[in-house]
Amino acid sequence: MIEIARERGPKSPRDVVYGIYRDGDNNLDRVQSATIDSARRASAQDGRVAFVVENTTHQGSHDGALHTEDGTIAGGRAQWSARAAADMASPQELARFVERTLETAHARGGQQDVWIELVDHGGGDGGGLEADSAHALMAMPAMAQAIANGTAAYNALHPDDQRHVEGVVANQCLMSTLGFAEELSRAGVQYLAASPETMIAPGVPSGEVAQAVQRGGDDPRALAQGVVDAVMDRRYHLDGAGYHPAAAFNVLDLAPGKIAAMEQAVRAVNDGIAALPHDSAGNRETAAIAQDGMQTRGMARFEDDPTLPWNADRPAEALYGSLARDARLPDQLRHAAAAAAEAVDHLVLADRESARFQPGAVSYRDAVGPTVHFPVNAKQYDAWAAHGVSETGNRFFHDVDGRDAAQRLGAVA
Repeated sequence: MIEIARERGPKSPRDVVYGIYRDGDNNLDRVQSATIDSARRASAQDGRVAFVVENTTHQGSHDGALHTEDGTIAGGRAQWSARAAADMASPQELARFVERTLETAHARGGQQDVWIELVDHGGGDGGGLEADSAHALMAMPAMAQAIANGTAAYNALHPDDQRHVEGVVANQCLMSTLGFAEELSRAGVQYLAASPETMIAPGVPSGEVAQAVQRGGDDPRALAQGVVDAVMDRRYHLDGAGYHPAAAFNVLDLAPGKIAAMEQAVRAVNDGIAALPHDSAGNRETAAIAQDGMQTRGMARFEDDPTLPWNADRPAEALYGSLARDARLPDQLRHAAAAAAEAVDHLVLADRESARFQPGAVSYRDAVGPTVHFPVNAKQYDAWAAHGVSETGNRFFHDVDGRDAAQRLGAVA
């Protein structure tokens, strides 16, 4: 992974170039195309916002054939060119799009903030950007690496211009995770805007989010709150019923110091769990931890579909807070858990949760901030592994000794 250090801090409002990387090569093609319409409306309303789009879709061709459209949208007008369908699950394809978006910002001149929105299915630390025709899903670390590679390619061509991707918007399910945050931080990204939970398409109102970025440019917290409000206030209608796109949504600060503090604190919790003795007292303590984990509900809280695999993707702050309050645990482990909850909270610039999210009228009040993969039994350890998609096969899970903790809890041999 290429590690890119950037200056951080308040900035004056400036123009925004907002890249939309949309993979319509699946069942979301028609409904999620609303992101393009949203961008066109926003650009007509605000000349300081422009969009770069890569849109792989079945729509717009006379025979419904899958193809890719490359375009720019500014001033309410779009310019398009078409080509053979791209593999949107290819890291090389995403890297080229990132480079093109940065080049577009460069060509517009002046100070242009660059954000990238990833539009498709998502699966937390298992990855996202699902291309049905390529039978592929881009792993989470590869998504971040592609952004780093596209940025590095641009910087190599423009050594005097260290323009970079400031923010990533995941218009995908379940992508607000500690693992994705860590990987994007290493890639030089400053903000992650995403949901810890499943989303309902078309999801993020892309144009309104881009406008929120432009308006909040001089204040990170105002920017973050504007982005969260744009998503959580949005209401769509389907078959006469109204719905919001996300059960929860947040914007994370990926400053390297904050990410490093979070990693250290989470590792301390996992190491404390792994070190519990294999005697009657230690076994009682591991049982208590497993109980706390099960009581901190994971994501995909749909009672009518128990097959969904994200039961171990738990709200990190709620999980560590539960461990910190559990008097059955050793004081040292409880103190480590309290520090981890605080370190996760420090990442969150803005967030909102739904108390009764449809479908199911389920509460997500505890889904504050990102999730962490915390399995407490073998079924939860890596539920997608049989399908070739791993939530544990990433650097973050191993760097924070997640496997060691899972092993002590009996979730992995």
